[in-house]
Amino acid sequence: MQLIGMLDSPYVRRCAISMDFLDLPFEHRSISVFRHMDAFKAINPLVKAPTLVCDDGTVLHDSNLILQFVESLAAPKTLWPTDHNAFVRALRITANALVAMEKTVQCVYEQQTRPEEKQHQPWLDRVTTQLCAAYDLIDADIAKATDVYLAGNSLTEADISVAVAWGFTQYVQADRAPKASYPAIAAFAARMETLPAFLAYPVNRL
Repeated sequence: MQLIGMLDSPYVRRCAISMDFLDLPFEHRSISVFRHMDAFKAINPLVKAPTLVCDDGTVLHDSNLILQFVESLAAPKTLWPTDHNAFVRALRITANALVAMEKTVQCVYEQQTRPEEKQHQPWLDRVTTQLCAAYDLIDADIAKATDVYLAGNSLTEADISVAVAWGFTQYVQADRAPKASYPAIAAFAARMETLPAFLAYPVNRL
């Protein structure tokens, strides 16, 4: 399998790290949807990152669907809890992390794709409020966690998604979510970033 996309995309990085934890062999190809658009288009005409090229040549995109597919390959190994309550908790925390990713991306696009005079500050303020609300919820969940992991006694997609989201925000929009405002997330993500799968796929790899 080939995972296409840059690791400065939280969605690409989330897939890469998850696939590593699931012990699924794959080749990561750092192709940018901006700088290498023609090359990316030759693989996926929709130019969507992440894109997964399956062993049979099937092309998939959307990180959630890619992860659903790779979970089917890795079974019975899984990054989701089997306990019902832990599963629901993992879903909720992962959803909040995905909001944090999405709102950070929206801030980046507003600032980097529009001339300064055309940027809409009320929109940035709204998106920043949503971004901080997501991290408020996540920080509270981490602070009251009774284990080293967020949803049960083993690493799950919730742990990966939170750490990836935080790493991305700190990489591109750190001023919108200062570490001092989210000490529980900062400490949790710092610990996660020391794990081999995170070190293998760093957010700042070009």
